[in-house]
Amino acid sequence: MSDTSVVLHDPLGLIETELPLDRVPYEALVTAVLAWKDPDLDPRDYEQIALQLTGHARAVAADVRRLAAALPKSDGRGALAEVVLREADGRLSAPLEGTARCVRNRARLVRALYTRLDRLPEPVQAVT
Repeated sequence: MSDTSVVLHDPLGLIETELPLDRVPYEALVTAVLAWKDPDLDPRDYEQIALQLTGHARAVAADVRRLAAALPKSDGRGALAEVVLREADGRLSAPLEGTARCVRNRARLVRALYTRLDRLPEPVQAVT
């Protein structure tokens, strides 16, 4: 194991815009988590699922932020996106717990972010 690390400097967030989200497996995970009746998993399993959902929620939130920022200030969709993003920031700042409740909350957050993302227009690409 090395004592060195590499820090990626991407102040414009260009890497995130180049990598499309792999939405299908996460939507399936959200559906499965929200359908749980009485799960009995080890706390570490709940934590792992919550970590997966947290990472994906952050990626979806970045897309929502990027698309909302491209809207005119007068477009109400941007204001609604800001409300969802503030809620997401609050939920994502809460510590993870090894519980079904925590995992369900992260799943609901991913679903809410995708709902908002789907209501934002993709920016028009300039033809060069």
